[in-house]
Amino acid sequence: MDKKEKIVIIGGVACGPKAASRIKRLNPEAEVTILEKGELLSYAGCGLPFYISGEVESHNELMATPTGVVRDTHFFKMVKDINVENHTLVKSVDREQKIVHAVRLDTGDTAEFPYDSLVLAVGSTNPNLPIEGTELNGVSQLRTVEDARRIRNESGSLKGKNAVIIGAGLIGLEVTEAFKKQGMNITMIEMLDSAMGQMLDPEMAYHLHNELKSNGVTLKLNESAAKIEGDDRGCVKSVVTDKGTYPADIVLISVGVRPNTDLAEQMGLELGKSRAIKVYPDMRTSDPNIYAGGDCVENRNLITGGPIYAPMGSTANKHGRIIADNICGKESQFKGVIGTAICKVFNCNVARTGLTEKMAKQAGYDYITVLTPAPDKAHFLASAKMIIIKLIVDKKTEKLLGAQIVGPGDVAKRMDMAVANIISNDSVTDIAQYDLAYAPPFSPALDNIITAAHIAENKLSGFSQSYTPAQVQEKIDNGDDFILLDVRSPQEFEQMRLDDPRVKLIPLGKLRSCLDELPRDKEIVPFCKISLRGYEAEQILRGKGYTKVKYLDGGIVCWPYKKTVN
Repeated sequence: MDKKEKIVIIGGVACGPKAASRIKRLNPEAEVTILEKGELLSYAGCGLPFYISGEVESHNELMATPTGVVRDTHFFKMVKDINVENHTLVKSVDREQKIVHAVRLDTGDTAEFPYDSLVLAVGSTNPNLPIEGTELNGVSQLRTVEDARRIRNESGSLKGKNAVIIGAGLIGLEVTEAFKKQGMNITMIEMLDSAMGQMLDPEMAYHLHNELKSNGVTLKLNESAAKIEGDDRGCVKSVVTDKGTYPADIVLISVGVRPNTDLAEQMGLELGKSRAIKVYPDMRTSDPNIYAGGDCVENRNLITGGPIYAPMGSTANKHGRIIADNICGKESQFKGVIGTAICKVFNCNVARTGLTEKMAKQAGYDYITVLTPAPDKAHFLASAKMIIIKLIVDKKTEKLLGAQIVGPGDVAKRMDMAVANIISNDSVTDIAQYDLAYAPPFSPALDNIITAAHIAENKLSGFSQSYTPAQVQEKIDNGDDFILLDVRSPQEFEQMRLDDPRVKLIPLGKLRSCLDELPRDKEIVPFCKISLRGYEAEQILRGKGYTKVKYLDGGIVCWPYKKTVN
C-alpha cells in the first residue's frame, strides 16, 4: 500500500474512530480524515443512561480515555495525527473520481475530500414514530451526548416529574432506572407483549416485568402510543395510547433503530436482506474501494448462516479494527455475530444470545430446552444471588442454539461461556467439562452453566424428561387429569404454592414411603422450588416402575403463571 494513501472515514462514535486509530498504528504515514456532521466525535453512547442517572457526573467522562483525556478534535490531531472535520455533512460521493463532496454546516462552504479508500461508519437512525406531537418540548430520543444533556440539565430538577417511555428495548429499560434514580414517576409503553421485544422468551421476560413493577414502574404491554399532547406553551403534557392517557413532563421515544443507508443508496451500493449495507467478511461493500462497519451494516448470523441486523457498540469497534487491517494490507475477516446482549434493570441482570425458543421453532429446529434457577455462588454465602438460565439445544447436533439468563446474580460470565461454546461450535455437553475458575465467592463447585449442561445431557440422552412451565399450563388449561407433585416441605408450601386441585404435597424425604398414594396409570409432574428435588423425585418414581413421569423445568421459582405467595 502507498504510505501516502488517503483514507476518508464518514462518521464517528465507535467504528470510525476505531478504524482511523488502527490505520495510523499500522501505517503512520497514511493521511486519515474523519468527517463528522456533529460536534462530538468519539463517546461511549451506551453510557448515556448512566449520565442521566447521575452515576456519571460529567458528560466529558463519556468522551475520555481511561486516563481522563477527552477524545476531542485536538486529541485526535495531536495524539493520533488524524484530521477531524466536524460540523461537516457529506452530501454525495463520486465513486468514479473517488471524491467525497461535503458542506461545512457552520459556514455553508462546500468541501471536497479525495480518497483512495473510503469507510462508511454512518451508524443508525431512529425510525420516525408516526404519531402527532413528537416535536413538542420535552419529547426526546437518546442517541447523542447532546440528547442526554438536554434531558438531564435543561429540564431542571426531575424529582417528582412524570416520564413516559415509549418502547421497552435496551435503551428504554436502562433509562427507566436512570429516571427512577432522579425521583421520577415512570410509565413504560410497549406495543408488543414483552419488554426487550423478541429477545427473550415469555417465562424469562416474566422476571424482568416483575422487576420493573416492583420498582414502581407502570408497565403497559400490548399498548400503542397514538399521539403526544402538549400545552399552550408547546410543552408535552400527556401521552395518549389506544387504551389510555398518561401524564408526562418528559417523553422518551425508544422504539429501536434502523440502519442509516441514505448515503449508501445514493451511491448505488448493494444492501442486504435486512436493508442494511451488505458487506463481505473483509468489510468491503459492493465497491471494493469502499468499506462499511458499525450499525449501518448487515452481519452474518453464525447459527443460522443467514443475515442479521444486530447493532452493538462492541461489534462496531470490531468492525473498525478489521476495516483498518484490510485497508493496510493485513488480511482480516469478521466472521459474524449471534445476537448477544446484556443489560441491567434495577436489581435484575438480563443477558441473551443466539436464538430464542420462538426463533428456533420458526427456523425449523427440533430442540430441547433447559430451565434452571440456582444461586450464582456457593449457597452458604450471604452474598449468593439467584440467576435463572435457559438453554435452547438442537436435538440433532446437540449444539447450543441460544441462551437467556436473568436474575440479580452474575449473569455475564455464564453468558460469555455460552457464547464461547456457540462460537467454538462445541456440543452443549462440552460445557460440562470446562475447567472453570472455582472458589465459593465466585460460583458453586459445579458452576450454574455446567449444571445447565448436565441437565441438557440428561434430556438429550433420554435419561430424564421434563415439561416447560408453558406445557404444564397448557395441560391445566385443557383440563388434563394429572398429578402436580410438590415435593417441598410443608413450610415452603405455605410460603408459595400453586393453587390447583391437581397439586399433591409429598415432601421428597417421604416419597419412597408414600408411593401407594400415587397411581401408576396417571401422569405425574413432580416439582420443588427450583426442581432439583423435582428431578430427584422423577428418578425415584422411574426407579420404582412409574413410566408417566416428567418433572417441571425450573420449579415454582420459574413458574410465570398464577401462584400464591404469602
